[in-house]
Amino acid sequence: MIVPMTKYTFVVVASGRADFLSRLQELGLVDITTTGWEPTDEDREMMALADRHREAATHLRTLPTENAAAKNTAKKPKPFTTGAEALAKYEVARGEMATLEAELDRLSKLADEVRPWGDFDSAQLSELTARGIDIRLFTAPTADFEKRRAEWSESHTIEPLNEIKGTTYFAALTARPETKTKTATPIDAQETKLPPESAAKIEARIQTLHQERQSWKEVIARAAASLEKIEAEGELLTERLHMNRTATSGEQAADGSLVIMEAWAREKQQTEVDTLLDESPEVLFIKARPTPHDNTPVELSNPRVVRPFEFIAQMYALPRYGTMDLTRWFAPFYMLFFAFCLADTGYGLAIFLGGLILTLKSEGAMATIGKLSMWCGGAGMVFGFLVGSFFGIDIKQWSMFEGAPIFFPTDGMFLFGLALALGVFQIIFGLTLKAITSARAFGVKYALSTIGWIIVLLTGITMMAPGLLGIELAIPPIAFHIAIGVGAFMMLFLNNPGKNPLVNFGGGLWNTYNDVTGFLSDALSYIRLFAIGLSGGVLAMVFNDLAMGLSPDIPVAKQLVALVILLIGHGLNLFMSALSSMVHPLRLTFVEFYKNAGFEMTTRTFDPLKKANSKK
Repeated sequence: MIVPMTKYTFVVVASGRADFLSRLQELGLVDITTTGWEPTDEDREMMALADRHREAATHLRTLPTENAAAKNTAKKPKPFTTGAEALAKYEVARGEMATLEAELDRLSKLADEVRPWGDFDSAQLSELTARGIDIRLFTAPTADFEKRRAEWSESHTIEPLNEIKGTTYFAALTARPETKTKTATPIDAQETKLPPESAAKIEARIQTLHQERQSWKEVIARAAASLEKIEAEGELLTERLHMNRTATSGEQAADGSLVIMEAWAREKQQTEVDTLLDESPEVLFIKARPTPHDNTPVELSNPRVVRPFEFIAQMYALPRYGTMDLTRWFAPFYMLFFAFCLADTGYGLAIFLGGLILTLKSEGAMATIGKLSMWCGGAGMVFGFLVGSFFGIDIKQWSMFEGAPIFFPTDGMFLFGLALALGVFQIIFGLTLKAITSARAFGVKYALSTIGWIIVLLTGITMMAPGLLGIELAIPPIAFHIAIGVGAFMMLFLNNPGKNPLVNFGGGLWNTYNDVTGFLSDALSYIRLFAIGLSGGVLAMVFNDLAMGLSPDIPVAKQLVALVILLIGHGLNLFMSALSSMVHPLRLTFVEFYKNAGFEMTTRTFDPLKKANSKK
């Protein structure tokens, strides 16, 4: 439901505007319309700083390791004095940590490359090179090395350094003569660049960097302990920015001595706003109901069971004020479509349990996602039970359910037809909501064209469905013809009340073409529900067959191999099925249902001027 709003127009003495806005901020119930605001350099810096606080707070909330360590140790990290100090220290620490991680990764790879060559002194190697001794490093298969060692030793000093998994690491030392009198025997092996330093020195550097990283981790732990201060500082910056934007809004009047401002408040809280205004002698105000031409801010208020689905609605847009909030109407369809795509009791149970854990362990948006997952997972459990699937196993074969009449027929044609029927029903339901919204907002005559299209659809379905189902209706054909004729007349001639009949007829023909082609394409989109559910079920059965077929016939190994295949296979299939089950119902909601329900979006949400941390 869209929360009813009251529109206010304030006439404020310019000299008292700042004090008046401060009192409105304390009240925390009024959204001031801001127009023509151009941020100053200070405002831009404030916006950037507020974003940095939000980003830091978001990242610090995702550090369970540091937070858990802080709770479980006797000496907890000491919070910083202020949120600004915590942010500055955190940003420096995070930047240093990123640099250290990159350097540690480079040194770790270098140590792995150098380690097989053993320990050595880089200074001594440099001294030998200065004295005219060339030192080269090679690797070769051990068999080749033993075979060619004598040959290479004729012109080089060959020194094996290590042997790992059939590969010999060796050095070839050669004195550089003043004048070359003999060509040295070439070494047919893989040459490696001389390491800059030994593995021991590299590992010592790595250890030093680990200690340095630990010190920066402690700084980040202190920032995590200062999370509330960082959030509070960010909210204060947002509050100041909001006040700056509001303070420069309004229309100047009476040579700048007066300011006219537009504001909004929830209808149920207008008494509190009126009380404040009555106590403000420097303010005159006019109160009115919003009109269709106003850019009225929107806030949703739905029952607790529907509230998690507002998260889905806000992924697209909020409805325009004066139209219908479709959240409570698409929520049952979304759950049903999610369940249709998932089509497995086991997968539904996994999503339900994941949502339950997320709800219990999280707050805010994550808790909302957890509740949404519980609703959708629960629907998946019920639908999966009805089609008889539990992690790809046909539960109708279990003795406890043998012959149970509650299971849907699982042949392809039934589920195909069910998906199509659900789609047609949702489209007609959406058109009905569109007609109701138009009738409420503008009068019944503006809904007659949509009602005519609903009559044509329902009549056509009533004519065709009995034949497809093998049912004979005792309704004379003339009744269907009359109903279609009435619906077609309403579509063609009543689509634009008050206009010329010829204009209405031309517009009606164009709208009819769009309605018919749109209905066919929209209805066919719902067939994907059947396809997604079928593909997930087939993959689940395939992984079950692979687990049984690829397991060796050895008592313990058979169960272990089967378990690994089942965990990996069903894990991948659960991820893909859950993703498909979320995305396609979103498309059906935002494209097919919203379009047929006449959804109109707004770009403005209700954002009252208030103090930081206010709960109003």
